[in-house]
Amino acid sequence: MTPLSDAAVLPALQSLKPSPRLPVLFVGHGSPMNAIEDNAYRRSWQALGAEIAARAPQPQMILCISAHWLTRGWQLTGMARPKTIHDFGGFPQALFDQQYPAPGAPAVARTLAAQLKAPSTGKALGVDEGEWGLDHGTWSVLKPMFPAAEIPVLQLSMDYSRAPAEHYALGLQLKALRERGVLIVGSGNIVHNLRATRRGTAAHEAYDWAVEFDTVVQEQIKKGDLGALQDFQKLGAVALQAHPTHEHYLPLLYAAGAADAGEMPRFFNANYQAASISMRSVVWG
Repeated sequence: MTPLSDAAVLPALQSLKPSPRLPVLFVGHGSPMNAIEDNAYRRSWQALGAEIAARAPQPQMILCISAHWLTRGWQLTGMARPKTIHDFGGFPQALFDQQYPAPGAPAVARTLAAQLKAPSTGKALGVDEGEWGLDHGTWSVLKPMFPAAEIPVLQLSMDYSRAPAEHYALGLQLKALRERGVLIVGSGNIVHNLRATRRGTAAHEAYDWAVEFDTVVQEQIKKGDLGALQDFQKLGAVALQAHPTHEHYLPLLYAAGAADAGEMPRFFNANYQAASISMRSVVWG
């Protein structure tokens, strides 16, 4: 294994090679503290990473869609050494000390940005060559999964001004990347209402509206009715309670778009943090 400090000097990934189909993940990331606490969530991410690493072939690249990078238009990170972003406040210094020095893949980012098209305009995506990096929606789950930080990572931003259907449509475009060595990871939460959090609640305890919304989404995924996920706002008041703002839901649409309806989903971490955050996560493939 290459030491963490050497990850940035690994040979740069110039292009993607055809491969057997890789899985697609949606990970409920919850509190940033899950990245460093010895809890069931972090242990499940470690186990999943080990499972993926034991498969053949291993990913050539990880493409992560995080709830925490919102832009006008869509962008891909295009820097060779994406910085670790600590986009939070009020947490212990140990969390701010965390680094995830996975390399980027500038050549691949430029190629993918030209190939992928914004659903609203048909224009190529943008490439961010220095402003962003890897935010905690990405590194907090990838560091437990792949601690050696050897696999190149790109982040795809989300244009929050666009309708959910457009996010799902871009996810459909990502599906082909699974057969080009790319592990696709959506990182958000199926229910995410920080205004209603209750500290000290058990993992099985949640508001009725949180359970209702989570259950509807679960059933749609189990039935393979993945297109229905983009219509979550039709649930009305319960959707607004589950997502006063819906940036944490949108990464699910990218993952679902990259999945096939016939693929059997596997759920894990199917419980709650602070009564109003669903940690339910999904693996397809």
